[in-house]
Formats: sequence, C-alpha cells, structure tokens
Amino acid sequence: MIIRKGTIEDMPTVLALIKELAEFENEPNAVEVTVSDLERDGFSDKPLFQTFVAEQDNEIIGVALYYYRYSTWKGKTIHLEDLVVKKDKRGTGAGFALYSEIIKQGYKEGVKRIEWNVLDWNIHAIQFYEKSGATVLKDWKVVQMNEKGISNFISSLKNKYNNTNNS
Repeated sequence: MIIRKGTIEDMPTVLALIKELAEFENEPNAVEVTVSDLERDGFSDKPLFQTFVAEQDNEIIGVALYYYRYSTWKGKTIHLEDLVVKKDKRGTGAGFALYSEIIKQGYKEGVKRIEWNVLDWNIHAIQFYEKSGATVLKDWKVVQMNEKGISNFISSLKNKYNNTNNS
C-alpha cells in the first residue's frame, strides 16, 4: 500500500468514496458535489482542499480530504473533512496510514491544531481517535447553515432593510 497526494485524475474515485461515506453516515442522498466541482475546487490556482489517497495494487482504496483554516486563538490549523476507506478494505491499515499522513502534514506545516468532526454514534472511530491522543470535545456543538437557511437569512435582511427605508 502506498499513500500519495491525490491528483485531478483521482477525483472520480474520490467522489465514489465520499458517496460511500454518506451511505455509512445514513445520508445516501446528501452528496451534491460533482467530479467537476472536485476538479475545479481542488486543482485551481488557489485550491480549496487537498487529498491524500491510499492505493493498493493500483486501486485507490481510501482518501483523506483536508484544507487549511485559521484559528484566531492558535493560528494555522488543518481541518480533516473526510477520511474514508472502502468498506471491503477496512482493517487493512489504510485508515491509519491516511490518518498518520494528515498528522505528518500538520507537523511538517507547523500547524497548531488538526481538527475534524465525528458522529457521536461512531464509537469505534471515537475510541481510535482518543487512543491516538486526540481529544473528542464533549462541550462543543457543530453549527451549520444550509443553502435554504442562507437564502432565508438574506431575505430577512432585505425585508428588514426595505422596511427600515420605507418607514
């Protein structure tokens, strides 16, 4: 098995792995991103993400997708968005190898923190992360606003602004 930087040619397989993760997380219809999106967003002049892939016998069996963030308290950080290994290749060490590569990348880049999310029911992953020295925060909640929420918020701002000007 080898771990290498992902290439633009890997994106169809990366998307298949993302869809496999969505199924594992009981959200099979949640993936909206396309191969074209991944190619554009990961391989433009200012890429939004990077990947490492695990390859065995010339087949990609896993991916770690990450990007850099900035913490006002810590400075440069890495956000590990997804770490996925094909279902039939779990237990081969690919997940640990990808996880290790992300941590080595963070060390090499001098980041102050590497962070990611894990579902509270994914006990095996939580135990793995804790055993590796990671801290699973119990007192923080993930907050998100989807496209509909964004649109509704903008509409409410426009209505508020229009009502203020009409008064």
